[in-house]
Amino acid sequence: MANRKQAKGKVKPSIVHWRFLTVLVVISLVFTGLAVRAAYIQVVSPDMLIEQGDNRTIRTKKRQVHRGIIYDRNGEELAVSVPVRAIWADPKTIHQRNGLASKKRWEALADVLGRDVDDLIQRVNNPKRRFVYLQRQVSEAMADYVAQLKIPGVYLRNESRRYYPTGEVSAHLIGFTDVDDKGLEGIERIYDKRLSGTPDSRKVRQDIKGRPVELLSASEGKKPKDIHLTIDQRIQALTYKELKKAVTLLKATSGSAVVANVHTGELLALVNSPSFNPNNRRGVAPHRIRNRAVTDTFEPGSTVKPLAVLSALEFGSAEASTVIKTAPGYMRIGGRYVRDSKNYGDLDLTGIIQKSSNMGTSKLALSVPKRQFIDMYYELGLIGDTGSNLIGESGGIFHERNRWSDFELATLSFGYGISVTTLQLARMYTTLGNGGIRKPLTIIKSDNPIVEGERALTASTANAVVEMMETVVMDGGTGTKAQVPGYRVAGKTGTSRKAVAGGYGEEYVNIFAGLAPVSDPQLAVVVLINEPSGDLYYAGDTAAPVFSKVMAGTLQMLNIPPDNKNVSSLVANREGH
Repeated sequence: MANRKQAKGKVKPSIVHWRFLTVLVVISLVFTGLAVRAAYIQVVSPDMLIEQGDNRTIRTKKRQVHRGIIYDRNGEELAVSVPVRAIWADPKTIHQRNGLASKKRWEALADVLGRDVDDLIQRVNNPKRRFVYLQRQVSEAMADYVAQLKIPGVYLRNESRRYYPTGEVSAHLIGFTDVDDKGLEGIERIYDKRLSGTPDSRKVRQDIKGRPVELLSASEGKKPKDIHLTIDQRIQALTYKELKKAVTLLKATSGSAVVANVHTGELLALVNSPSFNPNNRRGVAPHRIRNRAVTDTFEPGSTVKPLAVLSALEFGSAEASTVIKTAPGYMRIGGRYVRDSKNYGDLDLTGIIQKSSNMGTSKLALSVPKRQFIDMYYELGLIGDTGSNLIGESGGIFHERNRWSDFELATLSFGYGISVTTLQLARMYTTLGNGGIRKPLTIIKSDNPIVEGERALTASTANAVVEMMETVVMDGGTGTKAQVPGYRVAGKTGTSRKAVAGGYGEEYVNIFAGLAPVSDPQLAVVVLINEPSGDLYYAGDTAAPVFSKVMAGTLQMLNIPPDNKNVSSLVANREGH
C-alpha cells in the first residue's frame, strides 16, 4: 500500500506571500499617514508648532509702572507708591523638584510670613496648579530672606504698594487702593484711570540660557499722571486736629468740617472724625471709612435763617431797617405753633439774625411768594450736587411739591423740612461771601482757578446780610465763641434735633458756618458736631469754638491781613507803649 502511494507534487511558491503583502500595506499606510500629518502641521496648519517653539524662546518683558502721586496744592505728597515684592509659588515645580522635602525651610517661611506652616503647604499641595500667591506686598528685607531659603518652586515678583504719609488726617478724602493697586475709595477711586498706567512692553527671543538675542517688537505703555489737589495740607491737619479734639472732648458720635475759598470755590480742607489709618485698615469698621462731609445729611437748623432775610430783601417785602414784631414770642400757623426761646419784642433784620428768631424768619418767609422763597434754596446751592464729584456725594433731601402750607414754609425758614450735607452748606456760605455769585466747589487744582459762576442774588443784598451775620459773634449774639482776634467774622449757629420715627428725638446736631474777614470775605468754614454728649449741646458752645480755631489758623497760614480796626489799633497802642 505504501509503495502504491505516489509522492506529492511540488507546489511552486507564490511570488508575494499574503502575509508579506499585509505588512507592506500596513507600513505603507503608517508612513503615508505620517507624511500627511507632517505636511498638515507644517504646511496647512503650522500655528501649533510655531506657538510651541515661541513658548520656549520668545518672552514678553514689561517694565513696572508705579501709580501716579497725589499732591496737595503746595506739592506735598499725600499718596505715593513704594516698591514691594510678592511671594508666589508654582506647585507643579515644587512637586517635580521635591520642594516639600525640607520641612524646616517651610517652617522658616511660615514664621517670617506669620502664617501656619500647614496652611502654606496646603496651598501648594495641588501639583496641577501653576501659580499661587503666598503673600502680597512684602518688604524688601522679607523678600531677601525668602530668597535665601531657596525653596524650589517659590519665587518673587515686583509690585508696588500705596503709602499715605498723612495717615488718618486725609484718609476720607484721599481714599485707598486694594492689593492690586486699584482705587477703592476717595480720590484714588474717582481718578483711578488717570493715576494708573500701563507698562512698556518688549517682545524678545532668548537663547537656551535665557539671554535676549533678538528684539521682535516693542510698545510704549500709558504713563500714569499725577494729581494736584486744591487741599492745603497745613490747613487740613489743623482742621482735623481741632475737630478730633472737640469730638473726643464732647464725646460726640462724629464730626465734619470744610474750609473753602469763597472766590474760587477751591476746597482747602475737608475732614471727618473719627477717621482711620489708610496704611493699615485691618479691623476698621465700614462706617469709619464713609466720608460724612459729603454723604451724610442733616437738618441745618438756624444756619439757613439768612435765606429768609435774603428772600425778603430780594423780593422787596422788607428793607434792612424793617422792624418785625415777634411778640409774644410765639404764633399759631395752621393749627401749630412757631416759637422763639423767649419774647424778643420788635426786631429789625439784623436783630432777627443775631437773636436767631424763628418768629422773625417765619414772618419774612411768608411775606415772599412761595416759589421765590423756595427757589432761594436752589440758588444758594443747598439742593443738588456741589460740583466736587466726590464719591458718594449726596444731593440732600428736599421733597419738592406743588402745595406748601404756611407752617411748612415757616419751618423751612429755620432749617427744618430739608436735609443737607456739610459740603452743601459750605457752598451756600461761599456764595454769600462771593457777593452772591454761586460757583461749584472743586477739589482738583487748576492752572486757572477762576471759574465763571452764576449770579444767585444781588451783591448789595449778599453783602448786607453778611454784615448782619457779623452781629452773631458779637455780644448778645448766639456765637460769641466763634470770634477770631484781629478779624471781623460773620457766621450763624445752628442747633437742630435729629429726626426719628414719628418726630424728633433728644439727640442734636450742632453747626457753625461762617465767613472771614467781613470787609473782604476770603474763607468759608463749616463745622458740624454730631450728637454731643453732656451738658453742652448748643452750637455756640460746641461748633463755634472749633470754627474760631480753624478760621484763625487758616487766616494766619494764608497771610490774610486783619481787618478788625479796634483790635489793630489796640495792638498798635500796646506796641507803642
